[in-house]
Amino acid sequence: MLGGMSRTLLAALFVSAATLAWVTWGPTAVTRAQGETQPPTATTTPPETAGDGVAPAPGQAVAYFSAGCFWCTESRFEKVPGVLDVRSGFMGGDALRPSYEQVVRGGTGHRETVEVLFDPAAVSYQQLLDAFWRMHDPSDPGGAFVDRGHAYTSAIYPVDGEQERLARASRAALDASGKFDRPIATTIAAAGPFWLAEDYHQDYARLNPVRYGYYAAASGRIRFIERVWDGDDTVYALAEGDGAARPGWWRPLPSDAELRATLDPLAYRVVRQDATERAFSHPYDALYDDGIYVDVISGEPLFSSLDKFDSGSGWPSFTRPIDPEFVVTRPDRTLWIVRTEVRSRYGDAHLGHVFDDGPAPTGQRWCINGVALRFVPLADMADEGYGDWLHLFEGAGG
Repeated sequence: MLGGMSRTLLAALFVSAATLAWVTWGPTAVTRAQGETQPPTATTTPPETAGDGVAPAPGQAVAYFSAGCFWCTESRFEKVPGVLDVRSGFMGGDALRPSYEQVVRGGTGHRETVEVLFDPAAVSYQQLLDAFWRMHDPSDPGGAFVDRGHAYTSAIYPVDGEQERLARASRAALDASGKFDRPIATTIAAAGPFWLAEDYHQDYARLNPVRYGYYAAASGRIRFIERVWDGDDTVYALAEGDGAARPGWWRPLPSDAELRATLDPLAYRVVRQDATERAFSHPYDALYDDGIYVDVISGEPLFSSLDKFDSGSGWPSFTRPIDPEFVVTRPDRTLWIVRTEVRSRYGDAHLGHVFDDGPAPTGQRWCINGVALRFVPLADMADEGYGDWLHLFEGAGG
């Protein structure tokens, strides 16, 4: 059908058409739509609740990651020695058996996700984490390169407590390294049902090398990886040395299952699902005893009673954190205005929000959910490993 048309001319026509589409429809629409070899159609398979996740055979394990476009993530994980199979799909939302079109339009809560089946004797989960970081920009809270929106945001979905421990430790180590100017935005949440994407998305890079190559290059991903990650062989993991090297308050992060068992339902919804407790509902709002407030998950110190004030809002309020090292702030666009969310750095607990309407000396109001905190009285601080902050109360007259 092409007659004497050369490959060069064909490639030129493809790139020209893609460029026109880029200008007409915008980057996300064309970079994904141009590669579709057939129109996406909703599956006729009856909905299920278990999803399509693989059941690993003895000697195998499975992991789930979201790093933006699953064409790219799938292709890069397939190159990792010890990886047995990679499939593209969706995870993280509530919709049963969603289609690609439903996910990228938003509203399902799902992200483009890859399922990685691997041989733990040949590649460790930590090595998969190190490969995952190097596939994308984990500090981007709004998407991945030209693909914008929740469906393309960074996430790790652990399947058990050990994967969750390693994932949280690795994220904390990368965050603490200062490699990025922004906080690491990668969400870590327990794996749920994995829904397989349509057939034309599977092995896309291998089956469509020209189209995939154009997309990967035009998206900016390849340039970013070469600029930021090339030559970085760091293993981003917290040291497992003896306890003497850790602060006295340190304790291993609990798994999601352990949190559900130990926290009351409201506290879990706040710290892990970004809920908000009712105003004036927590006793910490009216507590002004001397001491510090620590993260209910990790125990990291967050706020001091010396910086607490009555904001009248109904939530515990502070003028500043006890140490900026232990908090992370990021934009929150869940309401009609953009707010600044506050999370604990190591526990990754949703704490509340910070506003620029507080008193001196900072002019800030750190408005925090009481259920996300645990109060440590001044008299107990040394025994619980918080002796480094006792000097704050010397001469305070408390």
